[in-house]
Amino acid sequence: MKTIDSIPISKISRASKLVSTGAKVGVNYLKYYGDKLVNSEVDAKERLNQNNAEDIYDSLKKLKGSALKVAQMLSMEKSILPQAYVEKFSLSQFSVPPLSPPLVIKTFKKYFGSHPEDLFDTFNATSVNAASIGQVHLAEKDGKKFAVKIQYPGVAESIASDLALVKPIAIKMFNIKGKDSDKYFKEVEDKLTEETNYVLEIEQSKAVVNACKHIPNLEFPNYYDELSSERIITMDYMKGEHLSEFVERNTKQDISNQLGQALWDFYMFQIHNLKKVHADPHPGNFLVSEDGKLIALDFGCMKTIPDEFYVPYFELAKKESIENPKTFKEKLYELEILRDDDSPEEVEFFSDMFHELLSLFTKPFHSETFDFSDPTFFNQVAEMGQRYSKSTELRKMNANRGSTHFIYINRTFFGLYNLMFDLKAEDIKINNFINF
Repeated sequence: MKTIDSIPISKISRASKLVSTGAKVGVNYLKYYGDKLVNSEVDAKERLNQNNAEDIYDSLKKLKGSALKVAQMLSMEKSILPQAYVEKFSLSQFSVPPLSPPLVIKTFKKYFGSHPEDLFDTFNATSVNAASIGQVHLAEKDGKKFAVKIQYPGVAESIASDLALVKPIAIKMFNIKGKDSDKYFKEVEDKLTEETNYVLEIEQSKAVVNACKHIPNLEFPNYYDELSSERIITMDYMKGEHLSEFVERNTKQDISNQLGQALWDFYMFQIHNLKKVHADPHPGNFLVSEDGKLIALDFGCMKTIPDEFYVPYFELAKKESIENPKTFKEKLYELEILRDDDSPEEVEFFSDMFHELLSLFTKPFHSETFDFSDPTFFNQVAEMGQRYSKSTELRKMNANRGSTHFIYINRTFFGLYNLMFDLKAEDIKINNFINF
């Protein structure tokens, strides 16, 4: 894969890159208008999506950082985005152009104050894995193999300016209105800032490993403070296959079930016992070992779940709450889904909408076991997502609603559900986590 010798760091250079990408998208639309005059509109629209997805991703992968992280987050929205975007943006999960070896050495020396070979016996300056915020290198010391994650230069400093550039697009895409919309962007900015603090990530990683190491069929690397810094993390090298690659070739249902149960137990234990969860469940953060165990990596994005959100959220997930109109509406207000300034039309619309959404989305919690391999459930979720994303009535409403905690908790569940479906895990015990 071609390497990158530099990354735009200044606000002006990053903005210029996005502006040039916008110009390319404009040209693609001009081509689309001509294309649909001579070809079917469906085919023309598909080509438009493919061209736009390619141009946008090509720009974001060069910017890296929070700009690319947004693409990674969007790639998990399989029920909303066109397939061309999902396929292209999914590359941001674990396969993006890495920094060139000279830039890696320069970056390492800047962040650690030493040449990598002053710390390790051997250090491979060619990356084995590159993602949105950092890339991973193999190293060896005293006969032991390590994975060294190095943060891209300028990523931490450009978060606020990147989000300022993305904000107008997000407001239009998600129909966000109202004076208090800034709180949602602040939540994302705070989480992205935390993800660039590798000292915090090591602390969080150690806490998760210590709390969850007893869960069956789940493995973690160890982390090393003395070989790490604010922008560099050194951990055990874990041998395994990326989850997305594993599911493509796996034919053993018992292994799928074993991995699916470990994954589900891991998330339920975090949510209900730790009240803090790994809020970045995409395939690039999980490996499968040779003996069929799940290896969990990268704990930079951890979401704390306060009781004032946790209690009404999971009370609302109960079947009896969904079926009780009075209780259901009370919980919608507690979770800020319904607002005191809503019109009667908005109250009715969003009450009906969330009743339909939650009746479907909470199904796994209404039985002792759930079959995540059944496409019916996921097709219904996708169909509902597409329907509401195209709803003209919804676009007339103020979609600026819901607690800020929804952003990462919903992201966690959407990602988890998608991983469970990719694994085709059957007969998963929903409350198995209480045994640990």
